Amino acid sequence: MLRVAVVGSGPSGCYTAQSLVQQDARVRVDVLDRLPCPYGLVRYGVAPDHEKIKSLQNTLRTVLEHERVRFLGGVPVGPGGVPVARLRKLYHAVVYCVGAAADRRLGIPGEELPGSWSATEFVSWYSAHPDAVDDGFLRGVRSAVVIGMGNVAVDVTRILARGATELSPTDIPHAALTALAAGRVDRIHMVGRRGPSQARFTTKELRELGTLPETGLAVDPAEAARDPAYTDPSALPAPQRRNVEVLRGWAGAPAPGARRLIRLRFFLRPVELVAREGRVGAARFERTVPDGHGGVTGTGRFEDIEAQLVLRSVGYRGVPLEGLPFDPDRGTVPHLAGRVLREGTAAPGEYVAGWIKRGPTGVIGTNRPCAKETVSSLLRDAPFLTDRDLPGDPLAALRAEGVEPVAWAGWQAIERAEARLGASLGRSVVKLPDWESLLSAAHGADG
Repeated sequence: MLRVAVVGSGPSGCYTAQSLVQQDARVRVDVLDRLPCPYGLVRYGVAPDHEKIKSLQNTLRTVLEHERVRFLGGVPVGPGGVPVARLRKLYHAVVYCVGAAADRRLGIPGEELPGSWSATEFVSWYSAHPDAVDDGFLRGVRSAVVIGMGNVAVDVTRILARGATELSPTDIPHAALTALAAGRVDRIHMVGRRGPSQARFTTKELRELGTLPETGLAVDPAEAARDPAYTDPSALPAPQRRNVEVLRGWAGAPAPGARRLIRLRFFLRPVELVAREGRVGAARFERTVPDGHGGVTGTGRFEDIEAQLVLRSVGYRGVPLEGLPFDPDRGTVPHLAGRVLREGTAAPGEYVAGWIKRGPTGVIGTNRPCAKETVSSLLRDAPFLTDRDLPGDPLAALRAEGVEPVAWAGWQAIERAEARLGASLGRSVVKLPDWESLLSAAHGADG
């Protein structure tokens, strides 16, 4: 028997477990997660109104219900939890699929002001992540600025513009739904420092902004035309060309009668968040122009955009895990085909997959080949890894050390509790938003 721990139950962790049990009938996999709930960013990162993408949970569920896979939630690894060195003694191999938990910062004055948040924090709030803070994101907000031009930026822009009627059928937590319903945000500015052809969102996500009820869209054609490809997108690769074509369709003034307005702004680089009455009151940008080499250069001309809420959406970043090597420049664990490298040498029995391996790039499906590469390396190493005897069932050892994991039955109990909560609120499923309610539901299954 080859016992493997996979740390992280998001797509990369589940695809790693799936590949392991498909390729070798001797493998037994424990999928460990810090949270009592599985699925990672599919549960806590995909917007609640993206039900088709969220349905990927059904695929991941099949993996975690495999007879040779065991889900162990509520098991932190690292400081305050199970040390990395201890995991290595309990399993023949450990695969770290811990993602990229931090967000990139702007590094500008005023970034710490009240009203300035990362998009990650806002997503965690409307996704009911148990670590999320509810600090009145929308209180007193009429104008919001979203800095970034990727899919996450589009997500938070769309959620800010959604009404309660559209979000009520989703699993959004009730507090977030209530706050969004009561919110008075009527202007949302999505701002990028480069041009339309260099935006990172997908055309499908972009087009969704055009379907929002009572919401107008505006693109300043003169501003966008600083990007030569905006005027003639024919030479662009198909994804970028489609983006530009959609944006050109929104050029000029929005249709009259809209209650909300989304403005997509280009060639503006954030330089400062301006305080008014002790919190964010405006975002200051420097106008940029293309430098002819794919980047931009500043012009020395500035513009303030009024905003009581600023969400930065400029990328994720991996964080160090105590006991593992870490490359601070890349935000990843050094590896060779998934094998963790310690001082340039492959560490036996230690592997990585997903964003902590390659950085926060690609879509959900990118994790499949990434996981397969890592699993291929692990299985080639298997004859050397199984030379070592293990101290019995790792679950028994964890429990003996005071760790009480949330088993699959506990997760199913959470699902039932969320269905009951939804029914009590006249909705479908509604997520439990905090540690206490999640653990109470999970451990109620044991009683």
